[in-house]
Amino acid sequence: MPELPEVETIKNELAPYIIGCIITDVTLLWDRMLRQPSPAQFYHHISGKKIARLTRRGKYLIFRLDSGDSLIIHLKMSGSLILSTDLPPKYTRAIIHLDKGVNIFFCDPRKFGRISLVKDVDNITEKLGPEPLESTFTAEVLAQKLEKRKTPLKAVLLNQALVAGIGNMYADEALFTAKINPLRSADSLTQDEIRRLHYAIKKVLLEAIKNKGASVSNYFRPGGKIGRAHSHFQVAHQKGKLCSICGNSIKRIPIRQRGSYYCPVCQPEKD
Repeated sequence: MPELPEVETIKNELAPYIIGCIITDVTLLWDRMLRQPSPAQFYHHISGKKIARLTRRGKYLIFRLDSGDSLIIHLKMSGSLILSTDLPPKYTRAIIHLDKGVNIFFCDPRKFGRISLVKDVDNITEKLGPEPLESTFTAEVLAQKLEKRKTPLKAVLLNQALVAGIGNMYADEALFTAKINPLRSADSLTQDEIRRLHYAIKKVLLEAIKNKGASVSNYFRPGGKIGRAHSHFQVAHQKGKLCSICGNSIKRIPIRQRGSYYCPVCQPEKD
């Protein structure tokens, strides 16, 4: 599933080509991906509008239009945005037509992706937690988010209301980097462990952005190329492979119905 590094990569690689472009039309090939408003209102309010800015909040990609409206896209489990002048790629569910003959194809094999057109972005993003790469996300803020939470740490990191943008892959990688077991109770971490985890979250996310995101399944960059972050994973999707630190096998366990990868030697359960 596209997480913060993948959405940030899409934003960075789309922006130079689409900022200042006019949306001439949008074709919805899968109507149910439109969350709001009604199709009639959507087409009326988006046609002819200029893309003034492109931003990201958590896993949301936000096209800020000159009308004051914002087109918000969530790629969910399997979405990608492909910028092209060619015919629609396989699994195209929506097409954003831009002037000069360029199109943005919203490809989504599993049909979970969502599109919204809103006046106030906060109506969709207001419940999101802090951005983990911003300076305001400190170890002290992380400590506050973990305080009094008895649930497994891995599950807490996936809660978008606590920290925005971290998903399954990067939670696994951050916990491995911090050498913390994913089953630990979130409120059980020491101050040193919280500092290690805070550092690991930022490190893992920044490295993944540098490597253009992870193409584990359906993620493609706007130009159609894959990301490289998955080739640097230490534990995520590495079940049965040998840990690069200790040489023992990487394990996969379910935590709150999500598959979690970790090294039981490097990330031991606390006594």
